[in-house]
Amino acid sequence: MHRAVRPGASTGMPRGTLYTTSLELHAESRHRAGRRGDPAVLVAATRAGVTDIYKVGGAQAVAAMAYGTESVPKVGKIFGPGNSWVTCAKTLVSADPEGAAIDMPAGPSEVLVIADDEASAEFVASDLLAQAEHGVDSQVLLVSTSARLGAAVVQEIETQLATLSRADIARGALANSRIVTVNSLDEAVAVSNQYAPEHLILQVANPRPLLASIRNAGSVFVGQWTPESVGDYCSGTNHVLPTYGFATTYSGLSVDHFMRHMTIQELTREGLENLGDAVVTLADLEGLDAHAAAVSRRLRSPA
Repeated sequence: MHRAVRPGASTGMPRGTLYTTSLELHAESRHRAGRRGDPAVLVAATRAGVTDIYKVGGAQAVAAMAYGTESVPKVGKIFGPGNSWVTCAKTLVSADPEGAAIDMPAGPSEVLVIADDEASAEFVASDLLAQAEHGVDSQVLLVSTSARLGAAVVQEIETQLATLSRADIARGALANSRIVTVNSLDEAVAVSNQYAPEHLILQVANPRPLLASIRNAGSVFVGQWTPESVGDYCSGTNHVLPTYGFATTYSGLSVDHFMRHMTIQELTREGLENLGDAVVTLADLEGLDAHAAAVSRRLRSPA
């Protein structure tokens, strides 16, 4: 039986439950005082068809589900984003033959915004803060062709921080974040491709032509009317995405992550006769006599 655990976060994140509950078992790990889980997460899990829920959290939840305990069954695969501790734990258990497979390294959250001089400083600042409020270990980057815009975004961030309930958390993330000024949009895309962000937002006057040059990103948000928030909640894409530069080798969560594929072959004698010479030739080139013999012995046998 395949089972999955979705590590939780400092907020309830019912969306994370909906994005990761395609398998038969779900472990909810909302960090909430008391014995009860977050109501929104419980409703989302129930509506997604989840039958078993465990109130556990953090790296210890990953360990419990990967190896099993007296009260928590061992799972086959662990899904979902988390903080740096959860992501590290997922990576460790996935490298252990006795552990569990994972979807991808996912978390802490990241966003990179490419913006030109025509971009709205208000919109850019709001997108950066939308990721910064996830946690102090989140990272937000602005790569812009305009020093003027960069300065305006800094001022706008301060203005908007005053309105946020998680301002202290956002400030912690901003302390480790950067604004990078480049000479051209081509250079901005090159920076982005090297960084391979979880979320990439294109706030430029003509964003679509840039898409052909983007190679490494978890999810791309095109134009000023496409905030990353819609991808988190309701644009139809999955918000479980690779971080730490793993967008160079991983894609975002999809149905494929919940499936395995087997190949099946069946030959007739005529079919083996048609393929036999190629198999024997290649096996001989590799020095694998038994491989060749498994074919040639059949072809020499009576029909």
